[in-house]
Amino acid sequence: MMSAVKNAVVKRFKMLCKEKGITPNELANLSGVTPSTVYSLLSETRHNASITTIKILCDGLDITLKDFFDCEIFDELEQEIK
Repeated sequence: MMSAVKNAVVKRFKMLCKEKGITPNELANLSGVTPSTVYSLLSETRHNASITTIKILCDGLDITLKDFFDCEIFDELEQEIK
């Protein structure tokens, strides 16, 4: 089962790929990483992605980390520490 944060990251990358009309393979090519890196990030069985990997993929999408995280998906996450 994916954590809420990992789920949000996956949803956001899928949303951005759809908006830009690209596949995960194309995202990998644009970002200079292997397709397995992107598919493992999108996989439900993998652990959370590192911020470095997220940054590299954002570079490939030509967006900033601020652009990536400035989305209602992340605004709706529950606080982890209560």
